[in-house]
Amino acid sequence: MIRLLALLAVTVSAPVWPAPPNPMALTRKAGLTPETHEFVFLHVHSHLDVLVNGKKVVVPAGIGIDVHDKAVRKFSNPQDGTVGYGGISPPCDKPCISPLHTHFDDGILHTEAKKNQFNRLGQFFTEWGVKLPARAKVYVDGKRYNGDARTIQLKDKREIAVVVGKPPAHIPSKFP
Repeated sequence: MIRLLALLAVTVSAPVWPAPPNPMALTRKAGLTPETHEFVFLHVHSHLDVLVNGKKVVVPAGIGIDVHDKAVRKFSNPQDGTVGYGGISPPCDKPCISPLHTHFDDGILHTEAKKNQFNRLGQFFTEWGVKLPARAKVYVDGKRYNGDARTIQLKDKREIAVVVGKPPAHIPSKFP
């Protein structure tokens, strides 16, 4: 089911959108090819903040990863103890990871691909199963982006903020 950011803009607290249960189907829907392990020919990290009425929405761990596959490792973030996924070894028996994924719930979007082609923000939202509404205000490195947000390339150290409803006092502008 597609969850709509726009519908939740009236909520008092930040909405919670977990990683969807069908990551490989959504990877394909996003136009990406699921793999049996991670590749690092192109290895970049962007950061995503989603803010609804000034409240931060957690970008969950495991988007784009079949966290139930036996080859996918589960581990703790040494900084805060949250659960993360990845470190696939040996490779999965069937495709289990997208070239665009999250390891932890820290908002870092990982592109670990076998070709030199940046992923786009719209692909990530498709993998998350969340519709990026046209009325959202989007900022790239702190500057308002007025084009189609789905086309924003997920380049290394890029900070992206998607703001729905009342904006926060401060728009994130730097990769953490």
